[in-house]
Amino acid sequence: MRFILPGILFITLIFPVAGQPLLSTKNKKAIELYNEADNYRVRGQYRQALQLLQEAIERDKNFAEAYFRQGIIYKTLRHYDESTAQFMKGLSLVSDFRRQRPYFYELGDNFLLEGEYQKSLDFLNRYLDGEVTNQAKTNQASLWKKNAQYGLKNMRDISHFQPHELSDTINAFAMQYFPVLTADELEMIFTRRIGPSETDDEDLVISKRDAKGRWTRPESISPNINSRLNEGTSTISADGRQLIFTSCAGRSGFGSCDLYESIKTGNEWSRPVNLGPAINTSSWESQPSLSADGRTLFFVSERRGGKGGKDIYVSTRQPDNQWTKAVNLGEKINTPYDEISPFIHVNGRSLFYASNGKAGFGGFDIFLSEQDGTGWSESVNFGYPVNNHEDQFSLFITANSEHAYYSHENHDRLNASSIYELVVPEDMRLRYKSNWVKGVVRDRKTHLPLKARVELFNLSSNQLISYVESDSVDGDYLMVLTEGADYALYVSRPGYLFRSLHFNYEAEGKIEPVVVDVDLDPVETGASAVLQNIFFDLNKYELKEKSITEMEKVIRFLQENPKVRIEISGHTDNQGSASYNIQLSLKRAQAVAEYLTSHGIPSGRLVQKGYGADRPLKPNDSEENRQVNRRIEFRIIH
Repeated sequence: MRFILPGILFITLIFPVAGQPLLSTKNKKAIELYNEADNYRVRGQYRQALQLLQEAIERDKNFAEAYFRQGIIYKTLRHYDESTAQFMKGLSLVSDFRRQRPYFYELGDNFLLEGEYQKSLDFLNRYLDGEVTNQAKTNQASLWKKNAQYGLKNMRDISHFQPHELSDTINAFAMQYFPVLTADELEMIFTRRIGPSETDDEDLVISKRDAKGRWTRPESISPNINSRLNEGTSTISADGRQLIFTSCAGRSGFGSCDLYESIKTGNEWSRPVNLGPAINTSSWESQPSLSADGRTLFFVSERRGGKGGKDIYVSTRQPDNQWTKAVNLGEKINTPYDEISPFIHVNGRSLFYASNGKAGFGGFDIFLSEQDGTGWSESVNFGYPVNNHEDQFSLFITANSEHAYYSHENHDRLNASSIYELVVPEDMRLRYKSNWVKGVVRDRKTHLPLKARVELFNLSSNQLISYVESDSVDGDYLMVLTEGADYALYVSRPGYLFRSLHFNYEAEGKIEPVVVDVDLDPVETGASAVLQNIFFDLNKYELKEKSITEMEKVIRFLQENPKVRIEISGHTDNQGSASYNIQLSLKRAQAVAEYLTSHGIPSGRLVQKGYGADRPLKPNDSEENRQVNRRIEFRIIH
């Protein structure tokens, strides 16, 4: 089937000739009925048009053009079997090759839409063998031919593939589409339309999982966001607190449809703000997709200067919270046809999108491009059975890559769609899977929630991967962690000691979600913190290279608090002699102090101590506990 954007209906045109085409009938009443039917067809009044065409056929059973016109209408209504039957009847009445070509063209497309690839190839080849003047149609037929060939070659067994429609708790409306989830999969936001007409109201709704994992009844996401006009496709940051959505009327904007942003604080969504001229133009902008931390935005635009009709663009948010001027993703992604429905996975590397301009199974297929050091890789078809002869779009894949959600249009009627869930086949799961760490940031003394900066660094490259802020009302934070790196996570706020956490996800394997509440200590005498990302080789005291990230954090803290003096203490487990452990722990503390003084911190602000195994945090009765006890701490002493 052809992809239908909410609120947009594509009507197929027929015989592209100049002036009134020569008809095969001489019956004046049949011709009159035929012309009258077309007046209804172009207005979308298909039932009346079909009735008049049938009356014309009753006047002349050999009226080929009436059969063709019926085929077009049934095709628009997605009644492909009946459409094909009408085309075949009309074709049987036409012997002149020039008049057969429109039938070959439409039948080639019909069989492609039904996944009958060999029949599609047969008719497309007959069309392409004889069409030499209509370049636009030969280009389209050539693309359809590539799709039919691709489909024949890449079909596979799908007996184990069982996508299922979500319950009518979710699918409670005439249409529901473009689902997106928070990284912890506890909330789903999607667009719902209350009726099939393009004038029916569209709003954003949210459903939450209950204690038993069931989706609750969808509710309006917020009266600050939904209006009496339409709110369309949306995207949500991984932590569920930044929403970008489409609105086409009723708000201050730059053109036909613009992108707007709302921020959630506590349980309240802010009034939406237009993303501005760096993102929006006088053209159509829609279908946004945010990176996990909400600082990279992909979206679709029809603006001038693109590669084709609809193209995918990207913009990044700068430290001052301004968006950079959006740029086209280029020819590895965009084609002269349409690219729609981008989805950037929370791993930040895998970009999914739908295209009808690349070889696939027909219509819109889902494609995947991976970000590497130089940009985006060449796109690859995501494959069967996620893709098939029907249009595919609005794909959302969970952080662990095990499940996907998508909206699927109803076969039998226009403007009807439901949300489905599927288990992603093992061989199609992403190379870089993700999960999350979340919790609450609080003041250790008062236990009140705090707004704090949460940063994720790659320790091997000392590179900031992403950063978010905890909620100022409830202190909640969520950070996505992706396989393939050794991470340091820092939680900091002016006036407090920072906290560091360590997550080694370098090895591929199943990674589980983590819940960690973070209590921050006010900067005052006696406050202390464990430096979780200081590393030494076994029985060595030279700092390893990946300790630099942590050391720079300590330097920044001391620079921001110039009156603070600290004790740097080394600690070991109870393995080995007490004297050896005291000596090793002291040398490690001294190595940290030497790094700080070599980077501008006065030695008078630093005291070094080695405590060996005298101050364990946990009993030394397991390797896991002993690892906790092997540490470097710093404590404020003035």
